[in-house]
Amino acid sequence: MRNFGRGSNSLMSAETMRLSVSICCGIIFGLFIGISFPTSSLTKLNITASIVSNFPIARDRNNIVSAQKHADSSSNTMDISNQNVTGQLQIWVQSNPRGAERLPPGIVNSESDFYPRRLWGKPSEDLPSKPKYLVTFTVGLNQKHNIDAAVKKFSDDFTILLFHYDGKTTEWDEFEWSKRAIHVSVQKQTKWWYAKRFLHPDVVAPYDYIFIWDEDLGVEHFNAKEYIRLVKKHGLEISQPGLDPRKGTTWQMTKRRGDREVHTITEEKPGWCSSPHLPPCAAFVEIMAPVFSRDAWRCVWHMIQNDLVHGWGLDFALRRCVEPAHEKIGVVDAQWIVHQGVPSLGNQGQSKDGKAPWQGVRERCRKEWTMFQSRVANAEKAYFKSKGIDPSNLTSH
Repeated sequence: MRNFGRGSNSLMSAETMRLSVSICCGIIFGLFIGISFPTSSLTKLNITASIVSNFPIARDRNNIVSAQKHADSSSNTMDISNQNVTGQLQIWVQSNPRGAERLPPGIVNSESDFYPRRLWGKPSEDLPSKPKYLVTFTVGLNQKHNIDAAVKKFSDDFTILLFHYDGKTTEWDEFEWSKRAIHVSVQKQTKWWYAKRFLHPDVVAPYDYIFIWDEDLGVEHFNAKEYIRLVKKHGLEISQPGLDPRKGTTWQMTKRRGDREVHTITEEKPGWCSSPHLPPCAAFVEIMAPVFSRDAWRCVWHMIQNDLVHGWGLDFALRRCVEPAHEKIGVVDAQWIVHQGVPSLGNQGQSKDGKAPWQGVRERCRKEWTMFQSRVANAEKAYFKSKGIDPSNLTSH
């Protein structure tokens, strides 16, 4: 009996031990479950405490896995949707100017202007008026009074732009108009050098006509407003005022005729013109005082983008920028000027080999003429050859 009692107590003690161990394991397992699946995770999986308490653990696990798959699927769908939206929000407009393809067309403005702006106030109130025409002069200080007289022939409808080849600009402030003018200064450069760099067609686009004039022009018999009226009336895209035939030497085409408003054709010396519709008998103005329409200037500007400095030979190539050239290039006789022939820019040259500065400049002019004419002819031949056309079979045009 003593042995039985001792064995029974031992058995109860072992059962108590196992129960205690089970309870401890249960507590540890519960803590492990609690750490592995915090409340926030269950919330994300849309599993509430009431659902967990009403279903077996196995079914809970299936619900959790199913919910997780649904969440992953929704996340993937959202990522794809975001990618699609991002792709749709990317901008690429091929018709925009080069380099601006990533911008919406509504913000792109490929044109500018020379209109000065204030540093204060409303931008919409900066410009009380917008000049419709542009006149440029390439100038040195020695000709300031001649330029003063010329500028006064142009109304407020004209923007005045001076290119200073002698580097002197503030000295012009004695003239009231000079304070409103635009001044660009680079020493010892010609007007075509300036034109290539500062008269880009997209910058001068607001102007109907662009005057690119020398500094040695007498304008006693010239009125800019009337000149514009006649150019529009006769449909001239490239023009110049007539030149006084009593002053200096010039081509027959550009000499003023006193019996008409405008002429576009003339007769030159025998053999000088291969066709009555070709320069210098037609489709021809000189480079001292040309006037270009907006569209004509866009073409001419592209044509002069090379090593052309003085512009000799350019007047024979202007015809390529309008059609029909013998009708749209002409001389306005009713508004005429005097070419004074002052060799001011020529004196900006450098004396070399015992030659005067102007002689070196003149030699450069002649070389340019030959080079430019050859360049244009070669480019034209190459174009026709690329089209399978024999240029030698073409008549002059």
